Amino acid sequence: MNTPGEESGAAAGSLRRAPIAWLETLNKVLATLVELPAALLVLAEVIVLLMGVTSRYVLHTPLVWSDELASILFLWLAMLGSIVAFQRGEHMRMTAIVGKMEPDKRAFLDLIAIASAVAFLAFVVHPAYEFASDEAFVTTPAMGIPNSWRAAALPIGLGLMLLVGIIQIFRFARLKEAFLALGLVAIVIGAMTLIGPLLMKLGNWNLMLFFVFGVGAMVLLGLPIAFSFGLATFGYIALTTNTPTMVIVGRMDEGMSHLILLAVPLFVLLGLLIEMTGIARAMVNFLANLLGHVRGGLSYVLIGAMYLVSGISGSKAADMAAVAPALFPEMRKRGAKPGDLVALLSATGAQTETIPPSLVLITIGSATGVSIAALFTGGLLPGVVVGATLAALVWWRYRGEDLTGVRRATRREIGKSFLIAIPALALPVVIRAAVVEGVATATEVSTIGIVYVVITGLLVYRQFDWKRIYPMLVSTASLSGAILFIIGAATGMAWALTQSGFSTALADSMKALPGGAVTFMAVSVVAFIVLGSVLEGIPAIVLLGPLLFPIARQVGIHEVHYAMVVTLSMGIGLFAPPFGVGYYAACAISRIHPNEGMKPIVGYMVALFIGTVLVAAIPWISTGFL
Repeated sequence: MNTPGEESGAAAGSLRRAPIAWLETLNKVLATLVELPAALLVLAEVIVLLMGVTSRYVLHTPLVWSDELASILFLWLAMLGSIVAFQRGEHMRMTAIVGKMEPDKRAFLDLIAIASAVAFLAFVVHPAYEFASDEAFVTTPAMGIPNSWRAAALPIGLGLMLLVGIIQIFRFARLKEAFLALGLVAIVIGAMTLIGPLLMKLGNWNLMLFFVFGVGAMVLLGLPIAFSFGLATFGYIALTTNTPTMVIVGRMDEGMSHLILLAVPLFVLLGLLIEMTGIARAMVNFLANLLGHVRGGLSYVLIGAMYLVSGISGSKAADMAAVAPALFPEMRKRGAKPGDLVALLSATGAQTETIPPSLVLITIGSATGVSIAALFTGGLLPGVVVGATLAALVWWRYRGEDLTGVRRATRREIGKSFLIAIPALALPVVIRAAVVEGVATATEVSTIGIVYVVITGLLVYRQFDWKRIYPMLVSTASLSGAILFIIGAATGMAWALTQSGFSTALADSMKALPGGAVTFMAVSVVAFIVLGSVLEGIPAIVLLGPLLFPIARQVGIHEVHYAMVVTLSMGIGLFAPPFGVGYYAACAISRIHPNEGMKPIVGYMVALFIGTVLVAAIPWISTGFL
């Protein structure tokens, strides 16, 4: 994943200008000023949440301010991390088309992409300032300070990102090309503004114009995904409605500020620590000895590992961040292609959406009145069924794998590697037990994992490189910022779709369909695959759950059965490119370019769809254990 700036540096060809000393110095100074506090914020979040767990569970005196402070710091971490990602080239983008062009054409489109990102940032900086100013009148309940201390992260972060974008344009191109790119973007914006009165008359056809054609064109032309979402949303709100644009900033704040998402950076850090301390190596050595002689063996391990850790953090991105660093290095050594790795990781993310404790299932229960206990019980077997379809595809793809160079481990070797791996294999058990026993929340539990890994690395495996801590903290902030900025932009887009009345119209049309339960279920699968790609799970359920679940009951579909089908369908949409946010999160976590996984993921998406159809066709899979 590269930003336009970074890619233009690689592909600029004759467009590349000689480095300008003062620009390079400014870029380095700005990087240092942002990376240091971003790294410290990651560390601070670990300390604050760990203090909360210790005070509540050990000392029996809960810290009423810990979650509030963690929330304040989290928004700052998200914004500073986004800036670091912008500088480092880690904002996710699709370059399937741009990457095939000649270097000069590719470089110029890269400039167009970064100029478009600059335009979006310029549009939202002032609304963000207004939003933060309004938050000064809100006082936080526990700490009693103005909420503007938290909200100020938005205008400051967006402003600094705007400065970074301008610097990147003039660092990587001659003045002529830089101003030409900025001018073309300005012309497009001006043309859209001029036809604004005509767009107002189109009504909900604007949804197709902005969120299908607009987003699709920007993504395919190489704009970073988050900025594509943001530009489409801003254009829709500013040109076709009378809604203040400050609302977009508020929705971005809402999307990035869910405390449960704090699990993302903490589990990213946990994954890096697992690799550094030797825990990953111990775990993988045992798994490799156990299944290494089987064709596609570690792919089966990935499917099972995602099933086991799913729901521990409450975030799919965090689940993937906990598993991928432990398995991918060894899988690469055994010849697995990067594209196949990220494709399977994305597919397992969708497969495990129904595994409790799932935030989507909790949201379904709270939004529709379905028993959460019943949803948790019903969610286990559908995950197994869909996992079996993925495993069948793995078997097919790897049936001809050459294992002549792979020696089958002896029982003695397997036993020895198991003893060495016991502390590593105990990590998922420790994390899940902490949640089940009420020691920590889904957000806090990652800190327990971090402490466990640090102690194990220092005392058991005796492998802990202190020099790598700071780079790991900065990388954690960067990766987390890239993921959270996409979530924030997607939340704004989801809100715009909600306000358009699209959801009510969709529910009415589905209710009028002929064919009863079968037709309703089939249309629901297709509809939620599409919705999952643009709304993610929770916004889509809040939006449509109260409307569609009563219809499902009327046509005779068990509510738990319908919930499982809906959840799996949204998972497919969430992890299916080119729009699925989850796919790009998997790419970011894996450090694999999105283009690599585009071809292999098709087969896995088909396998997921087949599994979902099986769950839809056989109600017992969801309701048999109720």
